[in-house]
Amino acid sequence: MNIEKAQLSIKQLKEIQTKSNEARGSIVKMTSLAKSGHPGGSMSTIDFMLTLYNMINIDPHDPKMETRDRVIISHGHTSPAAYSTLASCGFFNIEDAISQFRLAGSIFEGHVEPDVPGIEWASGNLGQGLSAGCGFALANKLKNIDSHTFVLMGDGEQQKGQLAEARRFAVKFNLNITAFVDYNQLQICGDVNEVMPQYILENYISDGWDAIEIDGHDLIEIRDAILDAVQNEKPTVIIGHTVMGKGVSFMENKEKYHGSPLSEEQLAKALEELGLENDIEEYKDLRNNFDASSSKHDEETNLDFDIDLGKPIIYKDKTDNRSAWGNAIADIASKIEDAPIVVLDCDLQGSVKTKEFEAVLPQNFIQSGIMEHNTAVVGAAMSKERLQVFFPDFGVFGVDETFNQHRLSDINKTNLKIITTHVGLDVGEDGKTHQCIDYFGLMKNLYNFKTIIPADPNQTDRVIRYVTGKYGNFLIPMGRSKLKLVKNENDELFFGNDYKFEYGKADKLRDGSTAALFVMGTLTGRALTVAQRLESKGISLQVWNISCPYDLDENALKEAAETGTVFTYEDHNVNTGIGNSIADKMMQMGLHCKFVKFGVEDYALSGNSDDVFKHCKLDVDSIIKRIDLICNK
Repeated sequence: MNIEKAQLSIKQLKEIQTKSNEARGSIVKMTSLAKSGHPGGSMSTIDFMLTLYNMINIDPHDPKMETRDRVIISHGHTSPAAYSTLASCGFFNIEDAISQFRLAGSIFEGHVEPDVPGIEWASGNLGQGLSAGCGFALANKLKNIDSHTFVLMGDGEQQKGQLAEARRFAVKFNLNITAFVDYNQLQICGDVNEVMPQYILENYISDGWDAIEIDGHDLIEIRDAILDAVQNEKPTVIIGHTVMGKGVSFMENKEKYHGSPLSEEQLAKALEELGLENDIEEYKDLRNNFDASSSKHDEETNLDFDIDLGKPIIYKDKTDNRSAWGNAIADIASKIEDAPIVVLDCDLQGSVKTKEFEAVLPQNFIQSGIMEHNTAVVGAAMSKERLQVFFPDFGVFGVDETFNQHRLSDINKTNLKIITTHVGLDVGEDGKTHQCIDYFGLMKNLYNFKTIIPADPNQTDRVIRYVTGKYGNFLIPMGRSKLKLVKNENDELFFGNDYKFEYGKADKLRDGSTAALFVMGTLTGRALTVAQRLESKGISLQVWNISCPYDLDENALKEAAETGTVFTYEDHNVNTGIGNSIADKMMQMGLHCKFVKFGVEDYALSGNSDDVFKHCKLDVDSIIKRIDLICNK
């Protein structure tokens, strides 16, 4: 922030006061016109929002200017205030925001979206905004960009547990961040202290923040608080005491207007009270004539990274995929000066194999502690700042526990690389609480995440190098145990010197004519043993490794179907795993054959991996018996 520019004069503050009044008119117009939305909180936060945007370093002609100050609007339902503010600052015409608010095809959605110029982060899932702010602030700190990050939140939102994680994270890394809490004391169900008592001021102070309390409608107090906060050496929260529905007498302090628009009769009364023209009929015409094709949503661009990915590490002896990932990312980082690579850890460094990376690039190794929800969002937000961010974790914590966070990252089109170890049944003796057998079905619900499941350490190395050069969200799941290296029929490394990873391509490991077996990940070696032993029974088994299960290789499916019988073999929930995906795809392609799924049919027991597989009838002997029985009926 340019402190000199931010020293708003009394004249400038009076101009902002006038703009605030006009913005309140815009807020009630757009919500009434849409017959939905959240006018009350928008009107309580508008004074702070307008003052802030008139102080910070932004450029409406260059909304993505690298040195800009970042503003994260965590209470995304206050979008009417955000759109009114950004329009006032010249990012777009207010007429468009009012007439197109919550209209299908418009960029002016019900909750803020980055398709709108000036919006950094899509929000609406309360409690994640401060984590996103931490991510932006940390990224800019690592990149030595002179920028301040502001996070605007509601008071009801402070009940969320993830905020405690974010507060502690901001203090640990001494982030250049200021938070604002719109303390109007009303949430959907009434008084915040009756819905859930909370101690906002005390919570921030106890976690190491400085705190400033102000009248959230006094522009001088707002200006002075912002100036104090940005010059503070510690993260600072500004608690603004505000009035729900401020500016319209019959809306003030009424929780009803948290999420209820005004009727046309009420709108007329409100605009009269604000001293503004009632031109709603003109906006009705604009809304009725809206052409969705004219709404400019962000275009996809090629944002892949130009990084020297180095030469693959070729493993010749048995090891685990997680060690291969750790070695690969450390190797890449070691060859790049000022590598744009960040690794986040949640107190699992030894298990997720990131010590080598820390030794190479310690300043880019971020120890977050046991706070997966915050870390997932921090990493995603950092990735929006042109960093390759890796979030390694156990499967149940890195996917199951944080699915909602990843869903929001998906919406924000981030660039997060999730590395999950201890997936499937290969978790050792930790038992069913740690057996991540459902990630496959969970992540398939997301549209912009790609999943790659490597079969052995050599393929893991190639996959890590591949995703490091790509922009986008990826999940790389792997088990815990050391694996035999996948070899071809000549006993040579399948993923050796000549192998090049191609996204979406299935690997034909063995040819066969009796039936085909699709496998992925840590079960690949077992599948090859199954095929070898079935030969003595006269069963010629075609074996395919599927590393990209959401983007299936149609040629492989066609060839497999020609055998007449297709098996799928996995240590995932049999109801939502790769078997379902392949069956669905084959049906869409019009392929006909006998189809049998082998997978996990219930929560498994605690024990070593071999015993657990046997219990689930997914060990080599059990699979041989099951295939033999089906093929020789």
